[in-house]
Amino acid sequence: MTLQHFMNEAISPWMREEGPDSDIVLSSRIRLARNFASYAYPVLSKEDNLNQISTFMEEQYAHQTFQDYEDFEFIPLKNLTAVQKRVLVEKHLISPHLAEHDSTSAVLISKNEQVSIMVNEEDHMRVQLYFPGLQLNKALKKAFEFDDWLEEKIDFAFDETWGYLTSCPTNVGTGMRASVMMHLPALALTQQINRMIPAINQLGLVVRGIYGEGSDAVGNIFQISNQITLGKSEEDIVEDLQSVVHQLIEHERKARQQIMKRSGINLEDRIFRSFGVLEYSRIIESKEAARCLSNVRLGIDLGIINQVSHNILNELMVLTQPGFLQQYAGKTLSSNERDVLRASLIRERLQLEK
Repeated sequence: MTLQHFMNEAISPWMREEGPDSDIVLSSRIRLARNFASYAYPVLSKEDNLNQISTFMEEQYAHQTFQDYEDFEFIPLKNLTAVQKRVLVEKHLISPHLAEHDSTSAVLISKNEQVSIMVNEEDHMRVQLYFPGLQLNKALKKAFEFDDWLEEKIDFAFDETWGYLTSCPTNVGTGMRASVMMHLPALALTQQINRMIPAINQLGLVVRGIYGEGSDAVGNIFQISNQITLGKSEEDIVEDLQSVVHQLIEHERKARQQIMKRSGINLEDRIFRSFGVLEYSRIIESKEAARCLSNVRLGIDLGIINQVSHNILNELMVLTQPGFLQQYAGKTLSSNERDVLRASLIRERLQLEK
């Protein structure tokens, strides 16, 4: 396994699998924040200590296998170019925060890209597990097992009263963020999502964009996650999140039915116009591409478009990002050059469907 393996493919192997409610829920993620008990947290730790943690993680876990997660590749961020780091962010294998602080940082990534362990981010470790569709309970079970595996060699910072101790107080307790990535085009088209977001926030959850905090809901993709980590068990957090997600799924499906019933021809026109833009454009900006891809994915889910793969949204949403485009080109590209290459790659990818 090499770094190039993670750079070459836009879509991670696990994303090719179908999951429950995958027409709306693209993925489920459990992220655990953990720290070594004997070291200061990254925000205060000396560089030598952080290097010791990085070295320990490489020596203990590089090329190791745990259950279905094989051959973890250890990648020091300082060895990567800006474009390579951006590609890993675009594939959700590392956070934007980790990409910015790379002198002592690293990441361990499983062969199927389903698990990544960010080293020396805001905490000593940020462990991420992904599953396709709505599989929060399965993801949580695997996260517990993975956490136990790590704890065989690591003494985590833990307090009997407060739980797992973290750099940021908002993560103290379980140290867990559970999240789902949802495609909600009908709720966005009918503007119902604008009324729902404040209500969701009042329940202790947060709605963000595709790359988490500070990002936009590009292509009508929203990330729903818990805000509360203290005072609730991991199971309760997941149960609360799952309850809200089920309601959003129900509302999204009803909104799709209503749009089809009230203005089906207008919706079909919107979908096929977007398909035409993707199929024939010579220049296309990232936001326009994301909007058109969202419309085409909706057309696929509604059975309006049959000749295009269900996974095309996942694949092209990464393939058309600035980092991946420049990785593909093998050089730094201007904004206009990226728009031209983006259009070309989309056309080529759609041709493969015929």
